Amino acid sequence: MSTDHPSVRMFPRMQAALVARTLGIFLVLFSAALLPPLAVALLYSDGEADHFALSLLVSLAVGLMLWLPTLKYHQAMRNHDGFVIVAMLWVAMSLLGSLPLMIGIGLDPADAVFESVSAFTTTGATVIVGLDDLPPSILFFRQEMQWLGGIGFVVSAIALLPMLGVGGMQLMRAETPGPMKDDKLTPRIAHTARALWILYLSITSVCALLYWIAGMTPFDAIAHSLTTVSTGGFSTHDASLAYFDSLFIEGIATVFMLIGGISFSVHYLVWQRISLRPYWDSPEVRAFLAVVLGVVLIATLVLYLEGAKASPGEALRYSAFTVASVITSTGFGIDDFSVWPTLLPMLLIFISFVGGCAGSTAGGMKVIRFVVLGKQVGIELRRLVHPSHVQPLLVGRQVIKNRTLEAVWAFFGLYVGTFVVFMMALMTLGMDAITAFGSVATCMNNLGPGLGETAGNFATVSDPQKWICALAMLLGRLEIFTLLVLLTPGFWRD
Repeated sequence: MSTDHPSVRMFPRMQAALVARTLGIFLVLFSAALLPPLAVALLYSDGEADHFALSLLVSLAVGLMLWLPTLKYHQAMRNHDGFVIVAMLWVAMSLLGSLPLMIGIGLDPADAVFESVSAFTTTGATVIVGLDDLPPSILFFRQEMQWLGGIGFVVSAIALLPMLGVGGMQLMRAETPGPMKDDKLTPRIAHTARALWILYLSITSVCALLYWIAGMTPFDAIAHSLTTVSTGGFSTHDASLAYFDSLFIEGIATVFMLIGGISFSVHYLVWQRISLRPYWDSPEVRAFLAVVLGVVLIATLVLYLEGAKASPGEALRYSAFTVASVITSTGFGIDDFSVWPTLLPMLLIFISFVGGCAGSTAGGMKVIRFVVLGKQVGIELRRLVHPSHVQPLLVGRQVIKNRTLEAVWAFFGLYVGTFVVFMMALMTLGMDAITAFGSVATCMNNLGPGLGETAGNFATVSDPQKWICALAMLLGRLEIFTLLVLLTPGFWRD
């Protein structure tokens, strides 16, 4: 074959080997993630051990088939390769993660893939009804998938096995949310990933311990800590945290959801300096907490004044938990906010678009983008009064480059456009406007509960609509560009 053939120019054989090798390593590592639910199945004798063993073998076989033939290839990774690997990895993990759900509890392919994508993207939307009756190993597996998706599987791999050569800023840039993707905590990317992973594991362990002290069983404490810090929102009970009816548990969840919604780079500075000062020094964290406090105040007043809650204290309890759950895209519930009075259901859906801080486990468009645009609006207003006014765009002490500002505007435009396309697609397939709006919002923002028919779960949604929602969840988690860039002809020509 001539080297001028289009397929060779688009994807050179040597680079294809690099992609296959790296993807194979990740899938071998993913098969190891099936060992904990397999151990839970054996511990509880719930009948799922064989199903997890089979799923593990399939994942391991696929990974080895990609890895072993490409062992001798060691090339430098380009940005192009990072985008391809991350996109293919998330799709592959979602498909392999659906296997235990199909062969274990008998979900059909659309339901199983939807549940798996929802888990890994930490969306928390579910098609399963009857969680209280599921085998413990299946419940644990759902929680574990969200925990891995929260930090990002790429970060985990780079942190745990840097000697395999799968590291690189290209992979971190493709998977990490937020507009400032080149920020590193330490000079070496492997050390950065390891610091993030240790911090993530430590916070999760503290959360689990507190849940246990508050009255959860050890199983529930561990399971819910995995989906609290990852802001995933899956629960082991249909009633979510309302099952426990505990103010103590709700308080712990609120605190750790907010921790998950704050950048782990800031947590790292707090940890390193043994000081809370970095939280205050971060303009993004201050803006995030200000939005939380403002919306909690509004929700408390409306719930009490409209008679939805009997006392100010009860109104505060429900509003604080729900606002923290929604803005961090966790999706835990102690009440159905879709039936709250007046403006509250739509207000809560709208703050899910804001989401948490860049570099956190939360979804949404990220607070820093709104901070940047707010600063830009202020500059433009001053220019209307003083046309010759020149002022750099500052966020804290950092000057925002024009390239970053352009990327923020492009992201907003693409986000809105993609949202409209998905909403129109769902409506074309028969979904009403309110449900379609809430479903796309909850999927792209990786929130969980929607509005209308999907306020509780997605069990009644048709299979074609589930596939669309699954794609929306992936686009939201990878912030659209990582997947859509693969569809541009220029990406494959360069």
